[in-house]
Amino acid sequence: MLECSFGGSSSATVKYTGSAKTAVGVCSPLFHSDPHVRVYKWGLISSRRDRQHSPCLTFSSLTRRSPIVVARLEAASPKQQAHPAMDGQSSGPVLRDVVLLGGGHSHIEVLRRFGMDPMPEVRITLITKDVHSPYSGMLPGLVAGFYTFDDCHVDLAQLCTFASARLIHAEAVGIDKQGMMVMLHDRPPIAFDVLSVDIGITPSKAIPGSSDVATPVKPISGFVERFNKLLNHACSSDKPLQICVVGGGAGGVEVSMALNHRLKAERQKAGKADAAKCSVSLFSKGHILQGHTPSARTKFLRLAKEEGVTLREGVGVREVRQGSLLLEDGSAEAFDECLWCTQASAPAWLAKTGLQTDELGFLSINENLQAAGGPPNIFAVGDVATSVMYPRPKAGVFAVRQGPPLTENIRRLLKGQELKAFKPQTSWLSLITTGSKYAVATKGWLCLEGAWLWPVKDYIDRKFMSMYSTGLDAMADKMMTTKSKASSKAEEQGVAAAAGPEALAAVSAAKMRCGGCGGKVGASILTRVLQRLPPAATLGANPDILVGLDAPDDAAVIRPPPPGHVMVQTVDFFRSFVDDPYVFGAIAANHALGDCHAMGAQAQTALALAVVPFGLDSKMEEELFQMLAGALPVLQAAGCALVGGHTCEGQEASLGFSVTGTAKEGSLMSKGGMQARQGIILTKPLGTGTIMAAAMRRKAKARWISGALDSMQQSSAGAARILQSSGATACTDVTGFGLLGHLVEMTRPSQVSAELNVSSIPMLPGAAESAAAGVLSSIHSQNAKASAAVDNPEQAIQHESWPLLVDPQTGGGLLATIPEAATANCIQQLHEAGYPAACLIGHVTQGPGRVRLL
Repeated sequence: MLECSFGGSSSATVKYTGSAKTAVGVCSPLFHSDPHVRVYKWGLISSRRDRQHSPCLTFSSLTRRSPIVVARLEAASPKQQAHPAMDGQSSGPVLRDVVLLGGGHSHIEVLRRFGMDPMPEVRITLITKDVHSPYSGMLPGLVAGFYTFDDCHVDLAQLCTFASARLIHAEAVGIDKQGMMVMLHDRPPIAFDVLSVDIGITPSKAIPGSSDVATPVKPISGFVERFNKLLNHACSSDKPLQICVVGGGAGGVEVSMALNHRLKAERQKAGKADAAKCSVSLFSKGHILQGHTPSARTKFLRLAKEEGVTLREGVGVREVRQGSLLLEDGSAEAFDECLWCTQASAPAWLAKTGLQTDELGFLSINENLQAAGGPPNIFAVGDVATSVMYPRPKAGVFAVRQGPPLTENIRRLLKGQELKAFKPQTSWLSLITTGSKYAVATKGWLCLEGAWLWPVKDYIDRKFMSMYSTGLDAMADKMMTTKSKASSKAEEQGVAAAAGPEALAAVSAAKMRCGGCGGKVGASILTRVLQRLPPAATLGANPDILVGLDAPDDAAVIRPPPPGHVMVQTVDFFRSFVDDPYVFGAIAANHALGDCHAMGAQAQTALALAVVPFGLDSKMEEELFQMLAGALPVLQAAGCALVGGHTCEGQEASLGFSVTGTAKEGSLMSKGGMQARQGIILTKPLGTGTIMAAAMRRKAKARWISGALDSMQQSSAGAARILQSSGATACTDVTGFGLLGHLVEMTRPSQVSAELNVSSIPMLPGAAESAAAGVLSSIHSQNAKASAAVDNPEQAIQHESWPLLVDPQTGGGLLATIPEAATANCIQQLHEAGYPAACLIGHVTQGPGRVRLL
């Protein structure tokens, strides 16, 4: 039951009585310029222990001349309510780091199981090159047009949030088994105590041209993008298309049949003439479907003929050239597109790890799924691994079955228990689709076919996918009721005991930590972090810095700016909102530099302010190092030197910078320099606040989150130079107060008004969807008070983009005004400089500091 009562023009009291509890909250108005119009947002913030019962309400409708509030109620689960780093799941220090390298079928099951049954003081980290993990069983259905991208991809960001796991979006290039590090491309390595590898396979280069000219089906992530281009070409071209598929396994057969079905349908839909048909040919060095019952081959020979797919068995490929397959019999086959479905290879860098591999370069594993020959804290599963005792084909069905025993053995290793052997099945069900909604089933000698098998396969596949999406909450609730506090405590003690005396001491020390100077991070940790960071000399020495990190003292010493120049100082600081400390460091540094860029100043030095969660020395060192390692390249690129800082312990990681810059006196851009008849330019899209709020509740797609993080890391230095050279007289960076709030900060001191074309304001992918779902940042209601400066509030709040105008931004773009005659050239320069969303969003008019939304 929902009861609402108004207590004057500034608040409303809401009482919600649900099955679990009664909650009462006081709502602040989002907008109340019109005394008859009230829009409220309310979110109950309860204690961490009580979070699972917290309702979240959004008043998305407005009342007019009537004290009635229309509300939408979301009874969110604990996992949806809060970010994993903030949900209080474990108050103790991190004792062990489990790193999952790759988002394959086995690892998504490990994440699911750790989400349902977490281990105290154990941190899970997923390192993945792709934030959406494809389910190979549904790929033919995607090709045939029966599934969407999201239907057949596991959203790894949402799954990691459910599992309270860190997500590192990066590509691995090596493993240091001695130093227990995963080496990453273009960023520092990630440390592990336990590592599991499930990175799949890469295109084979055994056939010349196969990896350069042809499109490999695996890894699937690269195939999907190329396939979409093929579809666009098929729909736009009026010429016949010849498609060649190489590989006679189940994957090649399914892809060729599905592709044939889809291309015919798309060409027919596009109204292409019969003469402009698509032809699909499948090439297999031996018989198709080897490893399956011979009946399966017989059936598909018939089905392929019926569907118009040409099968060429016993024909090997010796080379792939642009537009042509050179066959082993000396003939050639022309193609417009070639798909490669033969056995792929292991990543080449695995051979340099010192881990045991088989003759094809895949990691060898024992019966416990551990690296054969050691070390015992490294596991491998999925296509990248070959079992020494139980060799099996490279197929997703085996990777799926490895997930549960892998989870169990990781747990046992962490607790110092004996591991359990896993023997994979010797026979399995295969459901091979034919392009249309028809399938052939094989299991051992059994072989069946029919349209009735398609809904069976569809049900199995969708049920599997639901385990990692819609079914997570129900499973989490069930597990929460079955695990007692006593068992969690016993498990915590088991992990600490297995980890050693230092871990036991850390668990005890975590219960009583000092404040003040007693809360500083230890000197030895700081020393090791500074030693790991690049020396000041490699970053380019600044002669104006007399004392910096290269010769630390009580304070940094910097020469004052030269005559005719002024000093600019700014500071920014916030707690971590992203699991990756390296990315968080980069965002924090970029955000802190934003004020200097907005004023047209050159950043010179920075002091870091860092908070690191208490833990083992090695864990605290790694956290601080990753944050500073992420920040340092950003500062360096801006010509800003890190000269010192302060670090202390805290409940959660936080980071900020005090930045000092210089500029010629009289050259600075300010908020109060707007002039009538100027154009208003925004350099970056909006939406970081609502997307990250949605991410915390598992309502944002991983690709939206990646886009938002990329935007937050993009420097505004280049944009500032272009705006300044285009005659900008006023500028600010759009950050915590949102676009509307910062615009009002500019119009009022400038004593002018502004007109905004709301439909032209750029938005990040997923921003509109997140806001429409009612997921808004916690500071949104405060920012909405800027609506008091809006001239046409009734019209404004009806616009679907209204919530995003007050969405707080992190590392947001620049908002500037320049002469209208210079806007077109300025925007073109911004696009060429890497700001593709930059655009003209409005104009400056005469007026008393008001804003009108068009």
